[in-house]
Amino acid sequence: MSAKNRFVTLISLLLLAGFLATSLVSYSVSVTLLKRGLADSILPLTSDNIYSEIQKDLIRPIFIASMMASDTFLRDWVLGGEQDVDRLTRYLAEVKSKYQTIASFFVSDRSANYYYGGGILKQVRPDEPRDAWYYRVRALHEPYELNVDRDMANSDAMTIFINHRVDDYNGNYIGAAGCGLSAVTVAHLLTTYEQRYQRHIFFVDAKGAVTFSTNNAKEQQPLGEIEGLHEIAAEILSKENGSFTYVRGGETFVLNTRYIKELGWRLLVEQSMEPEMRLLRKTLLINLSLCLVIGLIILTLVQRTIANYQQRLERLAATDKLTGLHNRHSGETLFKQALSEATRQQSALSLILVDIDHFKQVNDQHGHQAGDLALVVCSRIIRSCLRESDIVCRWGGEEFLALLKNCDIEAAFQLAEKIRTTLERETLVWGTSEMHIRCSLGVAQRQPDEQRESLMTRADRALYQAKENGRNQTVRSNA
Repeated sequence: MSAKNRFVTLISLLLLAGFLATSLVSYSVSVTLLKRGLADSILPLTSDNIYSEIQKDLIRPIFIASMMASDTFLRDWVLGGEQDVDRLTRYLAEVKSKYQTIASFFVSDRSANYYYGGGILKQVRPDEPRDAWYYRVRALHEPYELNVDRDMANSDAMTIFINHRVDDYNGNYIGAAGCGLSAVTVAHLLTTYEQRYQRHIFFVDAKGAVTFSTNNAKEQQPLGEIEGLHEIAAEILSKENGSFTYVRGGETFVLNTRYIKELGWRLLVEQSMEPEMRLLRKTLLINLSLCLVIGLIILTLVQRTIANYQQRLERLAATDKLTGLHNRHSGETLFKQALSEATRQQSALSLILVDIDHFKQVNDQHGHQAGDLALVVCSRIIRSCLRESDIVCRWGGEEFLALLKNCDIEAAFQLAEKIRTTLERETLVWGTSEMHIRCSLGVAQRQPDEQRESLMTRADRALYQAKENGRNQTVRSNA
């Protein structure tokens, strides 16, 4: 692998690693911030809002039951011997109508009568399972309880009862009063909350059983049996408030819990991170795609820049800066290639060595800048007199070499003479002076299987002979 390819590969790996690391770190930070935002801010705020709604929608019946338990009319009526049942039933019907509850009731401890808005429903008995709630309330130390049960006075509809102790003015227990809220209403409220806040909302009681949920499959199911929650159920029930993260069905969920003292239940607000995670994954893929495109663009630009720079360096390394011709190093390489091609194709190859006559005098009389001008003009004339396929290089200080492919000695001699006569006619103006440049030329054709050194020696001898013969002439090497 070349140094260029190694460099481009290294740049590619660095860009890929950098873009990949940046994208993955950004994705990881986004996921962390999403979890933290849901657990520490969004879900607690949702719980606060829902709690405010609950205070209005669910806790209101508790206040109604408390009001009934402390109502002087009710206590006086009981202490007065429960006379005129119609007065109590009208009172209970009025409570139900005014506060829009599904039920309102009073159970007397003295007579065991169960009163409601329609009269006397029945008498409670210790041996009746459906009356167990009453004897539980009578033994309560707290003022009330919530109980989910069926309402006999309302076609056995599932109802949330608020059962409140009623005490006389001396604190003695005289019965239980309360009201009921339809479970359908509660489910509707939960559905409303869920649609409004786009979260899954459910309640669990003190034992950890789900009391109400928009997912009917969860109702009455213990937290410990719900996938994802069984490992943290005990921790949830041990804290009044908390935030938890868990996995269910391959999805990550964030849960916020809040204990509602008035209900004795815990409010659980659950949200799946999957929609946001899908968005983050989509963003990650977009970022990786953009990084790939940008990386490819950068690599293309880097490769082109390196290629251009390399070409420039190669050009500088192979070109004479003053004349723009091939330099000696490049000329030797081209010479070898031309010899190999001539050997392979069995074709003619000739050389022309050009040397400017009395070049030192030009530098001494007019300065080195005038000498540079002479070199530039000479190289231009040589190039203009040769064919497109011919190769010209600056071989020495004032010496030039021309490689003539598919050219025999006679044609090479004619081209050399063309160079000499064209240069002879050229007049160079330098300041107020005029200069006339002359040159001597040596021409040689490669013999079969002749090596480079031998061919160069013969061309050089021919050039030397031209110098010896008086300069400004062309001499060919015949052997």
